[in-house]
Amino acid sequence: MDLVPALEEPLKKVLGPATAKVMAEHLGLHTVGDLLHHYPRRYEERGQLTHLAELPMDEHVTVVAQVADARLHSFASSKAPRGKGQRLEVTITDGSGRLQLVFFGSGVHKPHKELLPGTRAMFAGKVSVFNRRLQLAHPAYELLKGDAEEAVETWAGTLIPIYPATAKLESWKIGKALQTALPSAQEAVDPLPDSLREGRGLVSLPEALLKIHRPHTKADIAAARDRLKWDEAFVLQVALARRRHADAQLPAVARKPSPEGLLSAFDDRLPFTLTDGQVKVSKEIFDDLATEHPMHRLLQGEVGSGKTMVALRAMLAVVDAGGQAAMLAPTEVLAQQHHRSITEMMGELAEGGMLGGAERATKVTLLTGSMGTAGRRQALLDLVTGEAGIVIGTHALIEDKVQFHDLGLVVVDEQHRFGVEQRDALRGKGKQPPHLLVMTATPIPRTVAMTVFGDLETSVLDQLPAGRSPIASHVVPAADKPHFLARAWERVREEVSNGHQAYVVCPRIGDEDDDPKKAGKAKKKSPEDEAEKRPPLAVLDIAAQLAKGPLQGLKIEVLHGRMHPDDKDAVMRRFAAGDTDVLVATTVIEVGVNVPNATAMVIMDADRFGVSQLHQLRGRVGRGSAAGLCLLVSEMPEASPARQRLNAVASTLDGFELSRIDLEQRREGDVLGQAQSGARTSLRVLSVIEDEEVIAEAREEATSVVAADPELTGLPGLRTALDALLDEEREQYLEKG
Repeated sequence: MDLVPALEEPLKKVLGPATAKVMAEHLGLHTVGDLLHHYPRRYEERGQLTHLAELPMDEHVTVVAQVADARLHSFASSKAPRGKGQRLEVTITDGSGRLQLVFFGSGVHKPHKELLPGTRAMFAGKVSVFNRRLQLAHPAYELLKGDAEEAVETWAGTLIPIYPATAKLESWKIGKALQTALPSAQEAVDPLPDSLREGRGLVSLPEALLKIHRPHTKADIAAARDRLKWDEAFVLQVALARRRHADAQLPAVARKPSPEGLLSAFDDRLPFTLTDGQVKVSKEIFDDLATEHPMHRLLQGEVGSGKTMVALRAMLAVVDAGGQAAMLAPTEVLAQQHHRSITEMMGELAEGGMLGGAERATKVTLLTGSMGTAGRRQALLDLVTGEAGIVIGTHALIEDKVQFHDLGLVVVDEQHRFGVEQRDALRGKGKQPPHLLVMTATPIPRTVAMTVFGDLETSVLDQLPAGRSPIASHVVPAADKPHFLARAWERVREEVSNGHQAYVVCPRIGDEDDDPKKAGKAKKKSPEDEAEKRPPLAVLDIAAQLAKGPLQGLKIEVLHGRMHPDDKDAVMRRFAAGDTDVLVATTVIEVGVNVPNATAMVIMDADRFGVSQLHQLRGRVGRGSAAGLCLLVSEMPEASPARQRLNAVASTLDGFELSRIDLEQRREGDVLGQAQSGARTSLRVLSVIEDEEVIAEAREEATSVVAADPELTGLPGLRTALDALLDEEREQYLEKG
């Protein structure tokens, strides 16, 4: 169905080609509907001025203030050697602070006439510093005159909307454009079913659009935002509910484990008891596998909660039922690690077809992109004949050449590394759609799980298996207290002398400048690096310094992503066997690497990693009976946000708590990470963290609406909104953040 014509109208017809071009280029707005959904970021009250005392550096700001003073200076310059150069300095105030505006050259004449002491105006520009004072150079401005003036009409009473703006498009220009577009809001078709809207006391969509852009009271803004949050939550949940509904219609082969099969033989040889959480989650998975519709389940659990064990038991159940299971890992290191640990856990049960293999054994095959020709050919043969019941691999599993005998289950490890497209490519390799189990060790708050993974049912493992040890975490302030860093290396030596091993993690490899492909990239530094004039610490440099200095005499090896896969595997094998004392690595060890004897980790430049990533890295220690130690080294000053982030990580081992902190510090749009579809985030007023209740209720409403009318034939407004949110392709590939 077409969008409502009035809202589909191109902006160039309504605003003229020049303004429309700037709106398209700088704000991605193309139609009247796009403009109406470009909501104010905040509102200024006439008489209540912006706090000039709190202006952020280097940001484009809009302030409402009064001119306190205006002075015109003449000076000599290369362009005006006879002292004809002019500079206008205007001081504005809002009671909380003062701010200087400067205008140069021919740009001084108009403001010199208009910006007289006592004049009130809106000013927009980029905040900079000159002579240790904040200033706006050549700001754009809009005078706010008496009540009868047009400006007051434009700004609708006492509340002035301030829009997300750019240097090329000030807030008030957007406001004026909206003045032209606003009458079209009356023709907006409501996506919410009447019963839902009335039952929750929400205003209509046309009324919400009028109130968000032209509020008379704060209650107007609240009513509009409540309504628009519901739109965003509900339309997104309907998209996800339709995907769940479509998946539920697909046929799948029910996979019930045989009572005397591989699974029971495996359980019998386990040297420990499964946790209650593992038993409960396994039951949820086995129930799903026994149905004739494909399972779509997200298994999230703390670092080290035993997800791999749960996934392996699910794979064995499918093999028992005559099918094959594939585990997809994001890196070769992790695929090799999984292959090694699964074959060790299974023992003779993983030696199907081999001398000494158990009677009910199967073959566990590894398939990665860098395997040699002979090994790859044998692996492909094992898959197509069904000889291999379990295959573990990287995205090489998705390639067209890879054929399965009867693929029954796909396990995706660390889902955030894979888009839906890759997931679907693997699912397409079964005779009928295989069951799907997605695992993540990054704990996800419930609302994000409902929003980002809304097409999956969720299971949570929040219990750590017996025998896992506590991990002590400390921030090491290398700049303030260099002796703390010296002590950190002493602690590493102590752990090694007690028969244990350690990791040292760095953000960079260190040979980028020698690599022609990386040479261009290496010159680009992040704003933090520029500010500190200090490149991120590198694996190769740190390993060399440690070997000559504080860790001299210890066996040190390096591991990073650009090593040959065979070399990486050899390094990991030596470390796992205890032949290496200290492994200096990049984040290739972030997930899945399991060396119970490694008890200490030092993370260099820890402030350059995200909260979830630090939590993942820390989870590599304390995996055995000895306590773990994680030291977060940072040169950032104590009061900086980066240090506060590290203090948060050091203060708790609760991944769910940390994931909330992580989310609060990231932009909301990153949560839905829709880079795959190239679209801007669809969330404008909905906050994934704060609006938990709205999201949960919207999910329930969406599920019942889709169950009653999957094609939404009776809800044309909802179909229109869905088309606007997700065209056909985006609904399929809603990127998982």
